[in-house]
Amino acid sequence: MNEFTSWLDSKKLKQQVVNPNIEVGEYSYYSGFYHGKSFEDQAVRYLLGDGSTIDVWEAGVFGEVDKLIIGKFCSIASGACFMLAGNQGHRLDWISTYPFSEETFGDGVKSGFERAGNTVIGNDVWIGSEAMIMPGVSIGDGAVIGARAVISKDVAPYTVVVGSNKLVKQRFDSDSVSKLLQMKWWDWPLDKLKGAMPLMCSADIEALYQYHLEHK
Repeated sequence: MNEFTSWLDSKKLKQQVVNPNIEVGEYSYYSGFYHGKSFEDQAVRYLLGDGSTIDVWEAGVFGEVDKLIIGKFCSIASGACFMLAGNQGHRLDWISTYPFSEETFGDGVKSGFERAGNTVIGNDVWIGSEAMIMPGVSIGDGAVIGARAVISKDVAPYTVVVGSNKLVKQRFDSDSVSKLLQMKWWDWPLDKLKGAMPLMCSADIEALYQYHLEHK
């Protein structure tokens, strides 16, 4: 085992996450070196609760917890941030966005909390340093999120997105993307994946597709 492999193994998330509302696939890792905190301490915000119900706000309104679901083979750079728990009670359509509490402002207070839904990160996704993923967003397989991007809407598979959801390009042509999504190499048995390493470490998607057909 070389030094890099040892470092990568130490950063794998599946063996580290504690909150039951975070699901992580095999081999995905978080590189938190430059921010000096664990994944859950640095990268995951407002993911409350114990897996069943949460006290959404001081007003004592209960509801189900939105989950953070991360696929396999994802690379998450230091300082990336996943915002959870919907709008945390800040309603843009109400006169005030302030989350008033009953204790201070009386029985007329209503909860403004709205769930955003699960935040889902596909497989083989690369998320750059200090990127922010907003609640309820889905990022497709093979996508790349640029450093300090703010992602507030869904990202298509195998696209490169920077800034405020700005699409830079599709990584491969549509036929190649279709084949990659069909192959789902991240679900292959380890022996099959090992045999494909020379192709995985290349740009030859057609050759990988032929390998896949030969080893079904």
